[in-house]
Amino acid sequence: MSTPDKSFELKVSRAFIQRARDLIGEEYLPKIERCLEKLTDEQIWWRANPEGNSIGNLLLHISGNARQWIVCGLGGESDQRVRQAEFDERRTIARAELLATLRKTVSDLDKVLAHFDPLKLMDQYPIQGTEATALAAIFHVTEHISMHTGQIILLTRMLANIDLVFYDFSTGKPVHTWHETQRLIQTGCWRATEL
Repeated sequence: MSTPDKSFELKVSRAFIQRARDLIGEEYLPKIERCLEKLTDEQIWWRANPEGNSIGNLLLHISGNARQWIVCGLGGESDQRVRQAEFDERRTIARAELLATLRKTVSDLDKVLAHFDPLKLMDQYPIQGTEATALAAIFHVTEHISMHTGQIILLTRMLANIDLVFYDFSTGKPVHTWHETQRLIQTGCWRATEL
């Protein structure tokens, strides 16, 4: 029986963490931002029925979940989450405030993962009243944000009756366009407060 190569284990662990950071910060967040550009505050808080969730509720939920599992669970911050409040919220919280909260959460999450020791992926952490490995926590948050990003995209397409144009196929090959908002903000051509 051969002994696992520690350098390979470290390489795979680093790649896993980096991929999660890239998906959350460079794919899911920009797609959510693109959606919110197209919606009014009222549309963000629209719900199909009293038991349903609005995009606003989903944004609060994404932030609460990511903060609890990564920022608190792996990063050691105090967990103050009240999960049900994310779904019970009925006030029309402005798009800019929701985006600021989500961006802060993603930034905090990214800082935790950037400094996380990749050799601790299989260590257990107390999260949501149970124990989970760091690997499970990172995987959970990544897929959780992906799932709700898909719901937000579907609701946006339905409410705004538009194609969000996440890909440009004009050259025959897909070109990702969901980074356009971030590029405009970074170059000063679009102020984040305009969202």
